[in-house]
Amino acid sequence: MAIKDDAILLAATNEAREAAQGIAEGGTVGEHLGAVMDNERLATHYFACTAAAYPGWRWAITVARVPRGKKATVCETNLVPGEGALLSPEWLPYDQRLAPGDLGAGDVLPYIEDDQRLEPGYEATGDEDVDEAAQWELGLGRKRVLSAEGREEAAERWYRGDAGPTSPVAEKATAPCSSCGFFLPMPGALRSFFGVCANAWSPSDGRVVSLDHGCGAHSEVDLVREDPKPAEEPVLDEFAIDLV
Repeated sequence: MAIKDDAILLAATNEAREAAQGIAEGGTVGEHLGAVMDNERLATHYFACTAAAYPGWRWAITVARVPRGKKATVCETNLVPGEGALLSPEWLPYDQRLAPGDLGAGDVLPYIEDDQRLEPGYEATGDEDVDEAAQWELGLGRKRVLSAEGREEAAERWYRGDAGPTSPVAEKATAPCSSCGFFLPMPGALRSFFGVCANAWSPSDGRVVSLDHGCGAHSEVDLVREDPKPAEEPVLDEFAIDLV
């Protein structure tokens, strides 16, 4: 059902402008952009916002009147975005905003109770052999350990990054890390795909690398050396003339 125009409310431009000027910084209430009926005996007047920091925004002043009333009353004042207004980015939780390198010394992240990347750890069983295996494979003594989803996420991130086979240094390598003597296989579920480099000369020293990663510091690869040519006997140029 269409809302009928209210002549008293739609004509209350001056009252609406005064209300806008009462909340706005001086000189930032621009031209009247019109008024719309929101409901019966309820309308909103819009004015351009001329503040440099709010391009495209509008002052919205809502006015109302009581039944059979002859005077409009201001009931709400707002600054609202218009078409093409400059808006702040959509809010994202911290765990979606963080990027590698954002966490500095002394920074602490909030605890995530239901982190899908983790699952409960395992308590001691009393069996020495079982507990010793669990200490490394299942995270004995830790409240939570990586879940299958957490391992998959980490593996994909490592493999697609500088530790994988598509990094510039790996693409130019002549042999993979899996055949290098400095390659330390990673224990646990990721052993089939990753290890740690232990070569001080390698750019990946102390970092996780994939089996098919590589660099120029491979333990079994050497430069192709050519035998040096014997030096030629010196020749005396008897025709050289020194100009004096």
